[in-house]
Amino acid sequence: MSWQPQQQGLDEVLTMLRQTSSPDSEVQRAITQRLDELRFVPDFLAYLAHVLIYCTTEEESHRAVAGLLIKNTLTTRGGPSNSDDPLAMQYVKNTILLGLGDANAMIRQTVGAVVTGILSMEEPKSWPEALDAVTKGMSSPDTNLAEGCFSTLSKLCEDCPHKLDFEIQGQNLLDHLVPEFIRYTGHSSSKVRFYCLKSLQSLSAIRVPAVNANIDAYLEACFSRASDPSSDIRRLVCSAFGLVLNNRADKLVPHMANVISFVEFCTKDEDETVALEACEFWLTFAEDPNLRDQLQPYLPRIAPLLLHGMVYSDMDLIILDADEDDEAVPDKAEDIKPKNYGGKTHGSHETNDPSSSTHATTGKSREAAEQGLDDDDEEEDDDDWYEGDEEGVAEWNIRKCSAAALDVMAVSFGNVMLEVLLPHLKERLFSPDWQVRESGILALGAIAEGCIEGLEPHLPQLVPWLISSLKDEKALVRSITCWTLGRYSSWCVTAHPEDKTKFFLPTMEGLLGMVLDRNKRVQEAGCSAFATLEEEAGAELVPFLEPILRNLTFAFDKYQQKNLLILYDALGTLADSVGPALGAPVYLDILMPPLINRWLKLADDDPDLVPLLECLSSVSIAAGAAFAPFTQPVFQRCLQIIQTCLSQYQMFENNPDEIDEPDRTFIVVALDLLSGLTQGLGEQIGQLVASSQPPLLHLMAVCLTHYEPPIRQSAHALLGDMAISCFSLLKPVVPTIMPTVIEQIVIEPSPECVSVCNNAAWSVGEIALQYQGDAAALEPFIPPLIGRLVPILLNSKSPKSLSENAAVTIGRLGLVAPNLVAPGLAEFAQAWCTALWEIKDNEEKDSAFRGFCMMISVNPQGIHRSMVHFANAICKWQHPSEHLDNMFRTLLQGFKSTLGADWTTMTAQWPTVITHRLAERYQV
Repeated sequence: MSWQPQQQGLDEVLTMLRQTSSPDSEVQRAITQRLDELRFVPDFLAYLAHVLIYCTTEEESHRAVAGLLIKNTLTTRGGPSNSDDPLAMQYVKNTILLGLGDANAMIRQTVGAVVTGILSMEEPKSWPEALDAVTKGMSSPDTNLAEGCFSTLSKLCEDCPHKLDFEIQGQNLLDHLVPEFIRYTGHSSSKVRFYCLKSLQSLSAIRVPAVNANIDAYLEACFSRASDPSSDIRRLVCSAFGLVLNNRADKLVPHMANVISFVEFCTKDEDETVALEACEFWLTFAEDPNLRDQLQPYLPRIAPLLLHGMVYSDMDLIILDADEDDEAVPDKAEDIKPKNYGGKTHGSHETNDPSSSTHATTGKSREAAEQGLDDDDEEEDDDDWYEGDEEGVAEWNIRKCSAAALDVMAVSFGNVMLEVLLPHLKERLFSPDWQVRESGILALGAIAEGCIEGLEPHLPQLVPWLISSLKDEKALVRSITCWTLGRYSSWCVTAHPEDKTKFFLPTMEGLLGMVLDRNKRVQEAGCSAFATLEEEAGAELVPFLEPILRNLTFAFDKYQQKNLLILYDALGTLADSVGPALGAPVYLDILMPPLINRWLKLADDDPDLVPLLECLSSVSIAAGAAFAPFTQPVFQRCLQIIQTCLSQYQMFENNPDEIDEPDRTFIVVALDLLSGLTQGLGEQIGQLVASSQPPLLHLMAVCLTHYEPPIRQSAHALLGDMAISCFSLLKPVVPTIMPTVIEQIVIEPSPECVSVCNNAAWSVGEIALQYQGDAAALEPFIPPLIGRLVPILLNSKSPKSLSENAAVTIGRLGLVAPNLVAPGLAEFAQAWCTALWEIKDNEEKDSAFRGFCMMISVNPQGIHRSMVHFANAICKWQHPSEHLDNMFRTLLQGFKSTLGADWTTMTAQWPTVITHRLAERYQV
């Protein structure tokens, strides 16, 4: 017996669907509540399917809502399963397929979404009728049915292509579908052609073997559609060429001239979606170093296209071209992007590699930098032209894509690209049309990294011209000029260091002027560019700290909420750049009053408190002991925030269905600020820790075991900082805390826990140093620590930062208890030396090497197989401490004396640079 609708139930469902278009918020609220109740009624889906397919006199929008409710109910966690009412669910499946050929396109698409939703929740083999219907319908002479089937297959390829990857009658379904998609790209219906190309795009993006097996036919189909009258299809052809370029460039290279001509034509297309896809192709082309020789001949044709694409569109200008003084206009909530915060990262050491962009401070962690990704506690890069100057405009558009492609090509081709660009740049930079001039300034900034060598002779004229452009009457010109000057800030700092009045001071003064501009967009760009200048200038800013601080703090009275966030960042960056110089009373007297004023106005749960806490963390570290007068209330509020958030987490864990999950950000930044205070005040922090209520040690212990990795990460950073500054208070709880810390030193941590593991390993090393002379207290923990740290060191998959921290901590454990660590020396000596020999000289490295030398003294046989690696690590030192230098000398001369002729034989096989350096420095 099949399911049949009851009239009363059908009437209720129809009434509810009709009310979904009501503008009355009370009606909408009632419908939402009723829907939430009905989704647990087993045959509710059958009623919806009945409306979607059979109630053809209803408005199409109401029928479509019925279909979307089926899909959303099935795919929402906690929704009814197919077994709730087998008759009703079977009715849904049988009925829904009848809508594949519905006369209305909206209904066909909705049916496709429902079929895709059902198949995504179960194995296709459990509903063979669905795939049978859509595959047979592909060849139907009924255009509506063909479009409905191809639309459904397109959704399946996009949302759950793995569901199509199975054998049916001895053949893989995708092996059958891909050639059919290619064949039907020539269908008379533009919608069918579109769905076929869309399906192929989805499958190509995930590198389905069937696409690669039919690549020649796929390309031929793309070429045949290059002049298709449908702009959507031309866009998909552009996208297809980009994907083939990524996956099978060898297949596209023989046709490159034709491809270039087509994409060049599309770049000029009046349809912006086509032009953007064409621009994406140039970016893809430029990003592949293996295609450099293929791209170079076309640079003269591509460069003008990119420059043209960087001019603001008419639509952009409708939204953005506002030159009014809008600094007093409050920001809209939707204009303020949320910033994600991770935790504080400790123990990432600088390498001697000048290309390394990582450093031993807070901010981007080394593992994120190695992957070319922003760690989640990083704000958008100040150099990113994709943000800032285009709020209200699409997140990704032709202008941004063109700028990105130009940047990548400049990096790849350097002066070759500059020669192509120069005539066009001159024309644009000095154009009387402000829009063209603005795009030229953007282009000049875009090529700053790649073309700096060729541009240097021109910069003495260009930089003053840019500074003068800061006075342009158009806010968009002033804004982009700030960004471009930021891109050249390194040159401005280093050019003519003997005479800062030529470039450095005018740039600094010009950007500070923009910080106080009356236009909010210019304020934002000026503040961001000045932060970039701060990073480049560092200590060069110290003589000018007073006027800089007066300008930046004056901005507190001018800025709305969005720009205040950037101002906090600029002040934090300034503190990081000038360091202890900021601690002078005259500077803190300027800086702290506005910060404290903001501090007092913000509630503990105000999101604006987060960047303020982060800023104060940088200031407290830089100012050091001079920050003491401000410490107590800041310290106490951090405790209060952490305790409140932990209580909120506990309530959430007890009742997750009724209570929203708390925002981890508040705990993370509070812990990081406590770390900053601990670093800055040193031993003075002990008084606050000892009398803290609630007790800081208890709060930290809870955070060390929290399920959120960023919270654990920052808690481990605080643990290590407290080990350095107030170990006497920490020592009684070390036996309790240490098992938790050891547990989080994982051989292969998940990506989100790498920084947790890093900080845990680093904090153990700092704790270990405090046990020198009291090794017995630490001895129970050394074997389990070595059992975790050594495998990390030997694991080739370990991120570089983690290997370095593991090596440092192993060395420090050896410093405390060499007899316990030295027996395993032969196993890890080579990896240990390799992990640390590129690290710049610092105290962490020094203590680690002293521990390593003590291990060698205990177990000299353990270093024999790795002697050349140890020697190379020694040679990499520039300025070892006197103690460490003497240890090196004693060990090397001892080995030479003990080994005798074997020493000469062994060292004769070493690189000459090592033997010369050892002979010169240690007479061996």
